Formats: sequence, C-alpha cells, structure tokens
Amino acid sequence: MLIASSLVLLMIPALGLFEAGLLRKKNTVSVFMQIFFGLAILSVMWFTFGFSLSFGPDTGVGLVGNMDWIFLKNVPYNNGLHYAPTIPGVLFAKFQMMFATITPLLLTGAIAERMKFSAYVLFIVAWSGLIYYPLVHWVWGGGWLGKMGVVDFAGGIVIHTSAGMGALAAALALGRRLNYGPSIMIPHSIPLAVLGSSLLWLGWFGFNAGSALASGSLAGNTIINTHIASSVSALIWVGLSWMKTGKPSVIAAINGAIAGLAGITPASGYVSVEHSFVIGIAIGVVSYLGVIFFKEKLHIDDALDVSSVHGVAGIVGSLAIGVFASTAVNASGPNGLLFGNPHQLLVQSIGVGVAGVMGFFGTYAILKVLDVLIGIRVSPKVEEAGLDIEEHAERAYSDEDEFGKM
Repeated sequence: MLIASSLVLLMIPALGLFEAGLLRKKNTVSVFMQIFFGLAILSVMWFTFGFSLSFGPDTGVGLVGNMDWIFLKNVPYNNGLHYAPTIPGVLFAKFQMMFATITPLLLTGAIAERMKFSAYVLFIVAWSGLIYYPLVHWVWGGGWLGKMGVVDFAGGIVIHTSAGMGALAAALALGRRLNYGPSIMIPHSIPLAVLGSSLLWLGWFGFNAGSALASGSLAGNTIINTHIASSVSALIWVGLSWMKTGKPSVIAAINGAIAGLAGITPASGYVSVEHSFVIGIAIGVVSYLGVIFFKEKLHIDDALDVSSVHGVAGIVGSLAIGVFASTAVNASGPNGLLFGNPHQLLVQSIGVGVAGVMGFFGTYAILKVLDVLIGIRVSPKVEEAGLDIEEHAERAYSDEDEFGKM
C-alpha cells in the first residue's frame, strides 16, 4: 500500500510534464506552479478538514461527514477504518489524499495559458470543498449515492466525470485563448509530454490496483485491466487520427492511453480482462469523437481536452460497470446487465448524472463568482507575453530568443 501511495504521488509531477509539453513554451512555468502549489495546498486542506468531511462519520442525512476527524484526530494509526480494514487508518487517509490532490489539478489542462494564478488558487480550494469532498462522501464515504448502490472502484465518477465536466464549464467560463486555432495548439516539447504520459501510466497502477487496499487476485486483475484498456484506447486514437489526418500521431497515442486509463478506472476492479478489452475500444472511440465534437464542432477551448480524455472516458467506464461487472471478479461488487442485473446500469447512470451536473454547474458557478470578485482571466497583454514571465517572473528556458518565438 505504501508503494501504491507513492506511485500515485508520482502522477502529480507527471501531470505537469504531460501538460507543459503539450502547451506553448512561454507557459511552462505557469503549469508547473499550478501543479506543485496545488499539491501543497490541497494536501494541507485534506489533512485539516477534507478527509473528515469526505470520510468522517455521516452527519445523518448522507451529504457530508462531520468534523470528528479534523487534523486526522481519532483516525487510527494501528487499526483500519471500516472503509479499509486491512490497512492503518492514517495510511488510507494518505492514499485518498493523493486522489484529493490530483482531481482538481486535472482542471489545469482546461484553464491553461489564460487564468490568473490568484484566481486559480481560490478556484481549486472552492472546487475541492464544494464539489469534490461532497461527491467523495456521497459515493465512497457512506453517503446517499453509495447507499443507492452506485459503485466506483477508483474514481471514474468521483474524479474523472466531475473534473471532466468541470473542465468543460471552465473552458466556457474563461473563453477561448487569444488567436484561438491551430497556430496556438503546437506542443513545444513532445518528448516532455511523452515522458509525462509514461509516468502517468506507471502511477496509474498504484491509483487503480491500490484501490483494492490489499495485494492479491483483485489487485492483480485490476492491474491487467488497467494496462489492456489503456493500450487498446491508444491504438484506437492512433488509428482514428491516422485516418483523419493521413499521419500517425504520437500525441494521439499518449492522449488515447490517458483516456483509456481514466476510462477503465471505475470498472477496473469489477470486470474481467476480456471485458476491459471491449471497454477500452468503447473508451477510445467515444473519447476521440468527444474531442472532435467539443473542439472542432463547438469550438470550446478546453486546451488539453480534459472534458473528453477524462470526462467522456470516465463516463463510459462508469456506465460500463452497469453492463460488465461480475461478482466472480469482485465478490463485494455488483453484477451488471450481462450477469442478470440490469438495475445496476440505471444506478450507475444516476451516479454519472449527479457527478456530471455537479461538476459542470458547480464549476461554472464558482468561476462566475470569482470573476465578479477578483477577475479570473489575465489581460491580453499578459496572455500574449506568456504567464511565465508576467505572472511568475520566471522562465522555463534561458534562451530568450527561443522563448520569445513561442
């Protein structure tokens, strides 16, 4: 479990590498600052009150936990909680801390290159408290969705659906970047992005398999499911992109892999490897079409396609539980449609709908309030010069001439 928790921590800087590589050079520092500052502040929030609100004893109405576990007070060091009886309570809190940090940070891919850092800080704080913590409690912490029967092995509903739909709302609230179009969508370092995606792929094994909360057959099945779905989705993205442009694209490969990882996350502990292969195909096709729909048809400037790569993929995987889940794989999980329980698909649809609506409208409302209070977007002058030098007075690269070209 310690290894799994460490692998998930690896995903935070990996996310920075992935995003920075796919963006313009002049905003590299900005991305890393958002990621690393976010890791710090969201970790402190989780320690002080987030874990208690998410997993603490229910207040009685199934909406949020109480404050009995603030600062991890009363969380056992030696014994497990009923959520995770096989590991110490504080280790479970640490593992979930990594989920609580990376989820709001996924939104950095949608708001990239145009959001004030001060607004960003307030945004991720508010998003965590008003959207993420309640959703965690509703699904994983003994709240009303979990009691209804909604399941989510490692975060397809709680994390990817909410953040993906939040990314769509954030892109709409911020508006398009200056000179929006192909000219600003050229990655400044594909090798950096490939390195980041590779480390994300590695960290995801801890993310998903660690959610089994014990070594054994379930964790092993989860690992192979994670890898196969990601591989299949990557192939689908490359194939579709190749047909569309006439060239095989490594950017399509890494985005497809991340979509596969995000999509299989909720189902990874409930389905067989044969079904993860099928789910990977569905994730690849639908998430790729999502990019075309949002970016090319609606012209929404979700800079790194978080709404599709995470949101659409997470929705597909979460609904797939209602079709392919089997108690033969996970005795504590449900059966799906193919195994005689069509009701589970309805239940999963409700969970997805709640997370999607809350992620989209909650994000939009938070950003609109912040826009009125302090403004959320940098000036055109700052955006043109780049957030690195204007917001942080730092450059990622020392060659000023090369920096200026990007």
